[in-house]
Amino acid sequence: MEKIKKLPDAEFDIMKVVWDNEPPVTTAMVMEWLGKEKEWKIQTVVSLMLRLVERGFLRSEKHGKERTYYPLIGKEEYLKFETGNFMKQYHNNSLFNLINTLYDDKALTDNDIDQLLKWAKERRD
Repeated sequence: MEKIKKLPDAEFDIMKVVWDNEPPVTTAMVMEWLGKEKEWKIQTVVSLMLRLVERGFLRSEKHGKERTYYPLIGKEEYLKFETGNFMKQYHNNSLFNLINTLYDDKALTDNDIDQLLKWAKERRD
């Protein structure tokens, strides 16, 4: 398989619907989940899904007039890719830099810090 590439936000939104549903997924399902919220027309969804097929994220099958889609890249695989890129680009691959940014920004609660310390202790033992 080719190297995973970063998805634009609209395509990522569609992939979240695909990952949250049992395959196969249809354009009608995506419209039901995102159509009103995003104010997308069916043609927009069809175009985005075909782009995801071209990028290797989805496989498509035609059944009569309806087209169904199956994920080729899993949610965990993509999130691992995105997180790795984020860490490299913004935090020089340093977990400490990320945590420090969150702490300085007051984004971490005391409970978050307690859970992080517990997690680190378990990994060390």
